[in-house]
Amino acid sequence: MRIAIIGLGYWGPNLVRNFLSTDGVHGVICCDVLDTRLAKIKKSFHDVELAPSFDEVLKRGDVDAIVLATPVSTHISLGMHALEAGKHLLVEQPLALHAADAEALMSRAEQNRLVLMVDHTFLYTSAVRKIKELHTAGKIGDILYFDSVRVNLGLFQRDTNVIWDLAPHDISIMEHIVGLKPLAVSAVGVSHFDDHEDIAYITVSFPNNVIAHFHMNWISPVKIRKILIGGTKLMVVYDDMEPSEKVKLFEKGVQIKGKENESKALVEYRIGDMYAPHIEQTEALSLVAKDFVEAVCRGRQPVSNAHVGLNVVKILEAADYSMRMGGKSMNL
Repeated sequence: MRIAIIGLGYWGPNLVRNFLSTDGVHGVICCDVLDTRLAKIKKSFHDVELAPSFDEVLKRGDVDAIVLATPVSTHISLGMHALEAGKHLLVEQPLALHAADAEALMSRAEQNRLVLMVDHTFLYTSAVRKIKELHTAGKIGDILYFDSVRVNLGLFQRDTNVIWDLAPHDISIMEHIVGLKPLAVSAVGVSHFDDHEDIAYITVSFPNNVIAHFHMNWISPVKIRKILIGGTKLMVVYDDMEPSEKVKLFEKGVQIKGKENESKALVEYRIGDMYAPHIEQTEALSLVAKDFVEAVCRGRQPVSNAHVGLNVVKILEAADYSMRMGGKSMNL
C-alpha cells in the first residue's frame, strides 16, 4: 500500500521515518504547504515522493491511506475529504475539536468501510502495554483511582490551551486501562499570559467511586510525566521520565477489617515489596504504523480506534466547557 503523510512539521518526519520501515508499505508520499519542509524531508529521506497539494493526493488512485499530522482545527475538513475520496485515515491526536466533528468522521468512515484511527501514541508504549497486560490479567485488581501529572516549562500553543495540548495523552491512557464509562467531568484552570489557560486540573468520575485526576501545567520549573494507579491488589507508578524502570509495582494498599464501632472502621495497611517488571525497548510510533497498516490490510479494529479518539474528545470538550463555567460538573 501507498501512504500519503500530510503535514511535515514537528511530528510529520517521525511518521515518515516509521512508515518507510513498516512492512506492507511500498511508498510514502509527503505533502506540506511549505516548500522548505518538503525540501528538508526529501534531503533526509531520499525514497519519499513529494506531492504539490492535498487535492493532488486525493486524486491519486494509487494512494490507499492518508495520515494527517496537521493542526487539530483542520482535522474535520481534511479528514472528511480524505474519507470521501475513499482513503483510509490516521489522524494525529486529538481526533477533533468537537465531539460532533469526531462523530461525523466516524460515521463517514463506517459508511465507506474505511479504517479511521487516531495516533494516541502512548497506548503503544511498552510501559502502557505492560500496565494494560497486568490489569487484564487481574493482577492490579479493581482500580480505585487514576492520578496523572504532566507539567513542564512551555511549549505555549498559540491556538489552544494546556488541556487540549497535554491532557489527550493521559486521558487516552486512562480510557485504555480503566475501561469504565465516565459519568461526569469537571475542570478548573487559569491563564497568566494570554487568553489560553496555562494551568488546569481535570477530575473525571466513574461508577463504583472510581476517580481520575489530571494536572497540566505549561509554567512548571521541572518536567514531570507521572501516573499513579491505585488498585485493590497492586499500586502502579508509571514515570515516563525514568530512563529504565518506567513502571514500578507496589504491593501496598488498604483493607477494611470490620468496624471498631458504628462510626469507625478498622483499617489495615498492606505493606509489601516493590518491583519493576521488564519493559521492552520498542519505539511506540513503529507499532502505531504497524497497527494502522494491519488494520487496513486485514480489516480489523486498531487499538487506538475511532471510538477511543471520540471518547477522549468528549472528555476534553466537557472539561473545556466546565472550565468556562467555573468548574461546574458536566454529565457525560
